[in-house]
Amino acid sequence: MIVVSAASERPLIAPSILSADFARLADEVAAVAGADWLHVDVMDNHFVPNLTLGLPIVESLLKVTDIPMDCHLMIEEPERWAPPYAEAGAYNVTFHAEATQQPVKVARDIRAAGAKAGLSVKPGTPIDPYLEILPEFDTLLIMSVEPGFGGQKFIPEVLSKVGVVRRLVDAGELTIVVEIDGGINSDTIEAAAEAGVDCFVAGSAVYNAADPAEAVRALRAQAAAAAPHLAL
Repeated sequence: MIVVSAASERPLIAPSILSADFARLADEVAAVAGADWLHVDVMDNHFVPNLTLGLPIVESLLKVTDIPMDCHLMIEEPERWAPPYAEAGAYNVTFHAEATQQPVKVARDIRAAGAKAGLSVKPGTPIDPYLEILPEFDTLLIMSVEPGFGGQKFIPEVLSKVGVVRRLVDAGELTIVVEIDGGINSDTIEAAAEAGVDCFVAGSAVYNAADPAEAVRALRAQAAAAAPHLAL
């Protein structure tokens, strides 16, 4: 099991089960043995125009894997729904800055319930208004597609936000894992790594591969080769 409490020294690859076969989730989780985190997209058809899985399925998956569960809540009212994912045993619980007026309280409640707390921002959301509260978080998830559906094209402009946070981390002013989600594959992971990403969410790039576990290893190697702050 790979877990981190601060900035990572190696690339973390988090396969997204949004691209997995939902009829065979336990097998699909087993297929990515060696992954660092398992990324679970929770959507409520309100905050985003899609409906996926929820807490009961997360609880079931926690029984069949020891890969740390990285739950990305694309939902309204995270102050109500986020802590139960931590209580269930998720390693990291991330919610959207755009979904609440009290992000610090939600982060503290997640931590109090036993998980790491993550903040996510959509591609069009500026990062500057949230820099002051980032010390309350363990993870910053920068969306490189519009949240809601897998298989979208990577938006390179978001990497400027990665760079802002990377500089703060490198200067010792912030300790946080910088994560990116959306359109990450062998063509885009190097640019994201160079910009300063620590953790890479990959869906179709992993689950559409003939060997998902090998796809995880290959992406990790690509990221490590491209980023001065990462190594295998």
